[in-house]
Amino acid sequence: MHAIVPRFEQYKDRYANIRLAREDGVLIVTLHTAGRSLVWSSQAHDELGYCFSDIAADRENKVVVLTGSGKNYCVEIDAASFRLSSPSDWDHIYFDGMRLLTNLLEINVPVISAINGPARIHPEIPVLSDIVLASDTALFQDAPHFMSGIVPGDGAHVVWTNLLGLNRGRYFLLTGQEIDSTTALNWGVVNEILTAEKLLPRALDLARQIAAKPPLTRRYTRIALTQRIKRLMQEGLGYGLTLEALAAIDQLPKEGRMKDAQ
Repeated sequence: MHAIVPRFEQYKDRYANIRLAREDGVLIVTLHTAGRSLVWSSQAHDELGYCFSDIAADRENKVVVLTGSGKNYCVEIDAASFRLSSPSDWDHIYFDGMRLLTNLLEINVPVISAINGPARIHPEIPVLSDIVLASDTALFQDAPHFMSGIVPGDGAHVVWTNLLGLNRGRYFLLTGQEIDSTTALNWGVVNEILTAEKLLPRALDLARQIAAKPPLTRRYTRIALTQRIKRLMQEGLGYGLTLEALAAIDQLPKEGRMKDAQ
């Protein structure tokens, strides 16, 4: 009889941009690029949705801690890694964009973010956590979308208008506003600010407290607390991604659009 391989062993080394470690049911998810701060890329965009799906399917995970590597959470983007010139390119973006946030919310155990520094690229991901901790060097900005001529339709439009309020959220997305850690705390974006040295230990301390609760209490509390944001994502994410794609394709030279359509 063959031994059953634990699910964690099947996926823990699967992802180039995600380092996974688990102890006593607390799963630490560290985003990185070659061991340094994450550079957002097509590969990272693809991997996150699949990784969140693996995490959600593994019932041995009691709590998830999401963090980054280095001094920045994510401030750089490898724009050349994305192909955005045709409907088929955007179909790929749509597929992975839908799965990324949907699968994150399908993790049915509490998720804690430990935001280790500035988050300019897709900061909506870590602030979707149930508990959001930030280093005193953290700041938040939606850099790759409207400020770069792209519709912020891949969940940013849902998260920030809900989290900051309608007017603050729209201002944040339309102006490229930077929100420092103190302002983020005052506005309810983060729950605690800590020094870099204390950030992950505090996240792990909270994770162990939560992991000690009864299994169904942990799982069903997460489900109850994410029900509303899941509904908002279901209503707005696919529509927003479609608008993002249409506006991006419209910026292509006319001859390029004709060629891609053929």
